[in-house]
Order: sequence, then structure tokens, then C-alpha cells
Amino acid sequence: MSNSEPPAPPLKPGAPTDDTAFFGHPRGLSTLFFTEMWERFSYYGMRAILILYMTAASAAGGLGYSDKQGGLVYGIYTGSVYVLSLLGGWVADRFIGQRKAVLWGGIAITMGHVFLAIPAVPTFFVGLIFIAFGTGFLKPNISTIVGQLYAEKDERRDAGFSIYYMGINIGAGTAPYVVGFLAQSETFRGWLASAGITPETAWHFGFGAAAVGMALGVVQYVAGGRRLKDAGLHPTPPKDAAEAARNRKRLVTVVACIVGFPMLVALVGATGLVELTEDRVTYGTLVLLLLIAAGFFFAMFTVAKWTPGERRRIIAILALFFGATFFFSVFEQAGSTFNLFADRYSENSVFGFSFPSSYWQGVNSAFIILLAPVFAAIWTFLARRHKDPPWPYKFALGLILVAAGCLIMFPGGKIGEAGGKAGDHYLLMLYLLHTCAELCLSPVGLSSTTRVAPKQIAGLAMGVWFMGTGIGNYLSGMYAGWTGALPLGQLFVTMAIPPLLAGVLFLLLGRPLRRVSEA
Repeated sequence: MSNSEPPAPPLKPGAPTDDTAFFGHPRGLSTLFFTEMWERFSYYGMRAILILYMTAASAAGGLGYSDKQGGLVYGIYTGSVYVLSLLGGWVADRFIGQRKAVLWGGIAITMGHVFLAIPAVPTFFVGLIFIAFGTGFLKPNISTIVGQLYAEKDERRDAGFSIYYMGINIGAGTAPYVVGFLAQSETFRGWLASAGITPETAWHFGFGAAAVGMALGVVQYVAGGRRLKDAGLHPTPPKDAAEAARNRKRLVTVVACIVGFPMLVALVGATGLVELTEDRVTYGTLVLLLLIAAGFFFAMFTVAKWTPGERRRIIAILALFFGATFFFSVFEQAGSTFNLFADRYSENSVFGFSFPSSYWQGVNSAFIILLAPVFAAIWTFLARRHKDPPWPYKFALGLILVAAGCLIMFPGGKIGEAGGKAGDHYLLMLYLLHTCAELCLSPVGLSSTTRVAPKQIAGLAMGVWFMGTGIGNYLSGMYAGWTGALPLGQLFVTMAIPPLLAGVLFLLLGRPLRRVSEA
């Protein structure tokens, strides 16, 4: 990580502002829009049923895990999906470029979902590993390519990321209905029974639908690659042979650690040297994730050679990381705690029509599709008048709104505690508030990271953003494990406190963070 390394080849000077072929944006945005749409279809389709499949009884085709066990696996998986973005971003920056990283990641994700479609416990975990690594390569790099379609001060950037975010949510919004119908619907299970297929295998038909979605995304990405021109095509070249050798050595070391650490933990547990209880694994993994984050930022500040302006920008990246961690620790409970609440404590019916609990996973994306154009228009309107709020204030609003969503759930949690079924309006209000929070923070965070990051670590900086998302996802799994241990009302209030305090902190530090971002 040295600022003496030359940046990746830039786009042609006129391209970022002159290309308006896709709704006023570069035509390459269309390729990335549909690629990410199908990737999110596969990811959120699978996520809609993941914890439900793990906690379902064996007789119902599930794994029969407890809430704590299911939450632990869910947290480790969803957390690693994003933490591995560090590796994916760095490999793209140094070795293969963002374009190849996205392609290889998409192929790995497709294979992972194919493994999940096989009804066997070993292939289930193999599938999760493939998806985690594949997403780690695809997610940070496709977002980086989006940023490279625009000039640094192009006022269309935030609006472009909002449009890109619509693609994400079209995929994420439709997937729970397709996958949920296949996995949970009594109608589909009846069809399986009439065809002589065991109905309990319906879960794996849902996983199979996710595989088809990602395969379509890979085909679309290859077919539309020419629209991207030079964006993400080349890695940052090393300054000399010695630098190239160091990069290769670092890669071998990282891969050895990723492979060797789980094997070491398994060996220690098998020999009985340390009893691997659920709590020890849960909190041990959290400590490990925090140490990785701390070590990474320490290395960035002390090992690399940065100009004073670049060093201040890294402070802004650190703030973006913390904002993502606090936000996604609550927001990503849509697939864990709130998913379990919907399955056990919500009415799940509209006008007398009952629906699978996994359908709730599509509500957030439906709100995104409705509201994303509104937020994009607002940011563009304000930007043209030079009144667009700086990103720290947008972060503050997002964090406060996501905390408010948890507080809205408090009365519904008390109903669940009493053994009743909460009305559907509680989850509806939750997802509305969380959608507004997401539109204030997530696309703005993606855009700000691509803008603030020093050019030679563009992919790695995006990996930092997703590392914060990953730790937040892991915390969401921990919260899910508390679903049966804490009273629901208390659980929802507990979840609201950290993002609420973080939002107030961003309000107080808004001006200093704006200054370091523009250094």
C-alpha cells in the first residue's frame, strides 16, 4: 500500500460527462445495473430462507438448529461475505483488475448456490463458503467500477449510485417471493408431493432458483462488458519487480491464514484442548473481526506512505467504516431477528390471505423501488443548488431512522411476549423507516467511499466499507441468537441504542468529517 504506485489507467477525459446513454448516465451503468440485480436476486433469495431453513425441524426438511446455533452460522456467513471484500478488493487492485474479479466472483456464487440446492449438510456448508468468497470478489469491485464511470466531481455520481441501487433492489425485492414460494408455500409442496417428490426438499428448490439467477447475471455481465470500456479493466501495476514479489508473498500469506485458521480451530476443538462452546465461538469470532479491522487501519496509517491530504482521507474512510458497522448491525437483522419475528410472532396475512413469512424480505426492496427515484431527485436537486447535505449528516439521519424502526417494534414485541400475534403494521412501519434510513446512508456511503479513497486503493477502500457491513452483519446474527433468550421488547430497545448514539455523534462531528473528506 504505497502512494508512489501509479493509478489505474483513467477513462477517456470526455467519457464521464459526455456519455448519457442510460437515463442520462454512462451506458456502462446498464451492464452493472443488471449484473448486480441478478447477484442480489441470488443473495437475498437465499438469505430470505437461510435462518428459517437452519432453525426448521429436521422432520420439516430443516437442519433443526437452535436460535443461537442458527444465528451463529448466519452471522459468520453474512459477516464473512462482506469481510472477504477486503481480499477481493485488494486482489483486484493488485493482480487482476475489478472486471475479472467480478466475473470470477459471479461464477463462484453460482457454484455455491448449486451446492446449496443439493439436500446434504456437507454441501450446505461448502455452498456457503463458495458464496462468501464469490461475493467478496464481486461486491466491492462492481461498486468500484460504477464509481469509475464518473469523473471525481461529476454531480451525477450520487444519483447514479441511487439508480444502481434500484437494480440491487429489483433483484432483492423479487427474489423472496420466488424463493419463498418454492421453499415455504404449501401450494408448491403439494405440487412436489403429486410429482412423487418429498415435499420437505422444497427448501432446496428455493436455493436452486438462486443459482439460476446468478447464472443469468454472469451471462449478462459478459455480454455487456464492452459498454464499460476501460473501467475496472486494469489492476494497479507494481512500481518494480520487488513490489510485485511482495504482493505475491502477501497474497500467499493471506490465503494461508484464511485456510489455516479454521483448520487450527477445528484441530484444537477435536483434541479437547479448548471446549468450543457456542458462546466462545460467537464472541471469539467477534473479537477476531475487530482485530482484523484494527490491524488493517493500523497498517494503513503506519506502513503506507501517504501525503497529509491522503492521510486525512483515510480518517474519513474510518468514519465511513464505523457508520456502516452501527447501521448494518440493525438493518441486516431483516434476514435474522426480524425474519424470525415474522415467522413466529406476526400475523402474515392481508385481507384474509396468508403468505409465507419469507415474503416480508421483499418489502424493503419494494419501498426502495418506490422511494429511490425520489431520493435521487432530491440529492440532484440540492446538488445543483449547492445545498446537498454533506455525507456525515446523511449518515446521522440514516442511523437515527434505523434506531427509530427498532423502537417502533417495541409494542409488537410485547404482544409476542404475551403469546399473541402482532399486527402486520409493525413490520410494515419498520421496513418503511429502515428503507428511508438505507437511502440516506447506504448509496451515499458507496459513493463517498469511491470519492474519498486514494486512487491506488480504490478497490481496497470499498472492501473497508464492506468490512464494516460484514461486522454489522455478524452482530445481526448475534442479536438473532438472543431472540429466545431476551424478552422481545427489551431486545428491540437494546438494538436501537448503539445506532442512535452513533447518529448523534455524526451530527456533532459533521463539519470536521466534511473537511477531512475534502482534503
